[in-house]
Amino acid sequence: MPSIIVRNGPQEGLYLPLGKGAKVIGRHEASNLQIDDDGVSRRHVQIRFDNKTTEFYATDMRSRNGTYVKGRRIDDEVRLRDGDEILIGSTTLVFTEGTPTDKANAMDVLKQVGERGRSTMDMR
Repeated sequence: MPSIIVRNGPQEGLYLPLGKGAKVIGRHEASNLQIDDDGVSRRHVQIRFDNKTTEFYATDMRSRNGTYVKGRRIDDEVRLRDGDEILIGSTTLVFTEGTPTDKANAMDVLKQVGERGRSTMDMR
């Protein structure tokens, strides 16, 4: 099952299995994934599964500091691909099609995603 994994900060390794439907990530305690970061809005970004396309999409929820996917600020809904980084505040999240089973495993999934994205030129 695809997931969102926190890549950095005090919550590193925390993950959210996505399933179908929509999940909200933000600072508010009622968020599906609560992020403790002053640069994150209460309701910052929504991750949504589309039944027609069977793809996941990220939408900024009019956050104060914006949402960045692959380094670009998003204004509209953006389709997510395995390994995409989502920056909210100073927290980096990673969308993965892998399924973590616990925090330690989530870090292993992140490592695998990073290795897939690394150029062979970096392997010297």
